[in-house]
Amino acid sequence: MKVLVIGAGLGGLACAIACKREGLEVVVLERANRIVPIGAGIQAPPNGTRIARQLGYLDKLLERGVIVDEMELRRYANGKHLFSLSAKECMEQYGDLWMVCHRADCHAALWETCMSLGVDLCLDMDVERIDFDTNTVWLEDGDDISGDVIIGADGLYSICRNQLLGTASPAVETGDLAYRASFPAEQLKTLNDGAVDELCSRKQVTVWLGPQKHTVFYPVRGGKEFNLVLIRPDNMAPGERHIEGDVGEMRQSYEGWDETLTKLISCIPRVKKWKLCTHPELKTWTKGCVALLGDSCHPSLPYQAQGAAMAVEDGAVLGKLLGLLNNSSNGTAPAELIPEVLQLYETLRKSRTTVNVQGARSNQKWYQIPDGPEQEARDAEMAGAKLADGLSPTGWRWIDPEYQKELLGHDVVAEAVKAFGEWKTARA
Repeated sequence: MKVLVIGAGLGGLACAIACKREGLEVVVLERANRIVPIGAGIQAPPNGTRIARQLGYLDKLLERGVIVDEMELRRYANGKHLFSLSAKECMEQYGDLWMVCHRADCHAALWETCMSLGVDLCLDMDVERIDFDTNTVWLEDGDDISGDVIIGADGLYSICRNQLLGTASPAVETGDLAYRASFPAEQLKTLNDGAVDELCSRKQVTVWLGPQKHTVFYPVRGGKEFNLVLIRPDNMAPGERHIEGDVGEMRQSYEGWDETLTKLISCIPRVKKWKLCTHPELKTWTKGCVALLGDSCHPSLPYQAQGAAMAVEDGAVLGKLLGLLNNSSNGTAPAELIPEVLQLYETLRKSRTTVNVQGARSNQKWYQIPDGPEQEARDAEMAGAKLADGLSPTGWRWIDPEYQKELLGHDVVAEAVKAFGEWKTARA
């Protein structure tokens, strides 16, 4: 079975690894003419590191990233502790590590794994269209390549999604933007500030929650660098994706916030400004022998730290299902069964990723709720305290242990193996 993966992002490369480990022929088509380090920090929560372990690239992540000891939420104005989750709790409750790393380092770990497995990685492959009848990808230069399965992993601004739906399907602005910056640990030491030094000595994700804004800070690259993301209301022009940010505007946006945070912000010499977009839920992710993956079909806001994890889950599930089909057919899977297996993939993944998208939307509200009764109820619930008279329960699912267990502790590959067995039995 030959699998074409369009897009060499995190999800596409995870899919390529999963397929290759199942003995499939894999060709990755990437539009960029070279691989350059892009992005900033990303989180790999327990469900993400579980996939890294299962696909065999966790050791490469461990070489580059940081295992988180704790996640802490703080109040914006004074840095007051609101909530924490320890690494020990993560391992005990969810069965794997919580890590943070630079996106470029995570991508390098996946790319190197693909190289070692012999995945055919093709650059400068600009996809123009897909022929769904012949499972052929046509490129901008007139060349074409065919396969048994085509996986569209080309991100939020997906050509594959447009092809599958038969119409343009643009991303939707969410009303938020993100400033993203990283700086070396040595730079922070020059502040000579005890609170900053104490924070930087911790291997933790620190989140400050405030009205209409929140910020996230954590170490990357083995603690040699730190990543800072600052979320605020969007004031970029419609259609702009990312631009060079105004450092003065950024600093002014967080005046009056916790002094430790504002000192961190003062160290940022330049910053990128990214519009945060998403996409309405799709009715379907598959058409014939073509399926979508990751941000091309379920982009979410970054407020649940699950974008990368969900994409690599998609890839792992696809690889396992296609491998089971191929191996159960002695390496010659009937073409008519491939669409059924891709629909099984969609059934398994769509409900879970929809819950994640909705959870991130909910976090957008509760991370950034204005001061007042709802904020007081949120803070009390995070502290496990009884609500004061006049306050109503928030219904915020993120602080529900059962919600977290399903999100972080679920083994999607084991679920896929079980579902394939049930599908095969039902067809017998």
